[in-house]
Amino acid sequence: MKLDDKLYLVRFNTDKLSHIKINDPKVCLNQCQDKPCTRFCPAHVYDWDDEEKRISVGYEGCLECGTCLIGCPYGNINWKYPRGGFGVSWKNG
Repeated sequence: MKLDDKLYLVRFNTDKLSHIKINDPKVCLNQCQDKPCTRFCPAHVYDWDDEEKRISVGYEGCLECGTCLIGCPYGNINWKYPRGGFGVSWKNG
């Protein structure tokens, strides 16, 4: 089963407040050349916008796996669990 097929099994109760923040956008722009967050997140929450020269964060699809807590080589991602009642909800579990 492909990852996209598995993501179909997930529901999200999206909060209006993001539980993910980039601490310093300048770090992403000036120091981080490889932008690993755009590759290690299984839900593709992070996307580098070449035109605007910034990371965009689609927190609404976060799987709450915590990969970004350890994956950012600069520790530039502030990630917390969503507020109670919000976030990921598995259809089969």
